[in-house]
Amino acid sequence: MNIHVNRHEDKTIELTLSIPWESIQKTYNEVVEDFVKETELPGFRKGKAPRSAVEEKLDKTKVYEEVLQRLIPKLYSEAVQQEKIHPIVMPKINLVEAKEGQEWKILAITCEKPDITLGNYKDAIVDLKAVKQKKIWLPGQEPKKEDEEKEKKVSLDELLQAVYTAITTVLPKILLDQEVNRLLSDLVDQTKKLGLSVEQYLASTNRTAEGIRHEYEEQAKRTLTLEFGLETIADKEGILISDDDIEAVIKTAKSDDERKAMENQKYYLATILRRQKTIDMLAAL
Repeated sequence: MNIHVNRHEDKTIELTLSIPWESIQKTYNEVVEDFVKETELPGFRKGKAPRSAVEEKLDKTKVYEEVLQRLIPKLYSEAVQQEKIHPIVMPKINLVEAKEGQEWKILAITCEKPDITLGNYKDAIVDLKAVKQKKIWLPGQEPKKEDEEKEKKVSLDELLQAVYTAITTVLPKILLDQEVNRLLSDLVDQTKKLGLSVEQYLASTNRTAEGIRHEYEEQAKRTLTLEFGLETIADKEGILISDDDIEAVIKTAKSDDERKAMENQKYYLATILRRQKTIDMLAAL
């Protein structure tokens, strides 16, 4: 297999895999043999029919689809290891060329973690707090003392927005598209639960499909930028999560099933805890 790598500035990576026809043919024969083992034809027991008789009844397109399903994961994994790539998303696979007797070409698009420039995130938070503390109320519009204290307190959303505005990054298109598609999929599920179509929902909220996609693109950009930004801040500030931290959370499980689920997701738990610890550190500035 020959591999051509095209790296983009946004950390998108295109892998073009050229697969020799011999490899395609070998896998094709293996797929057909497996079909023979599972096929039962009149006059023959299961798995005992002649290959030629079974092959005549097979849909070649489906056989080649199975060939690709067997080859692509293995070849992609080999390419990633060989080229020392660290993907953070599942690849988008495109079949570029597929002619019998010739090498096949597969395009696999993936990406690595984007570069993050943090900027003066600490100053941004300190400035935000200063502005909140100096808020001036017009005569006759002064709030109650408890409301005034609440108004002066920095909310989580305001804190994260201050951090977000201090971060500079270029997100890989494939990563952004996947997050937008996830949000759109969630919208479809939500509208179904309400007994509405997406079109009816958009009409009821005076929005358009183009508008909602743009809205979700901005939301996805903010979510992903903050995710990578907080991780970079945690690295810079040396914020770590210990096994004891994780075990303390697991002990809060209300059932054995919940506890087992937590134990199976320790990496995810550590990620969430580290992010929260980072936010707590920023809030204390």
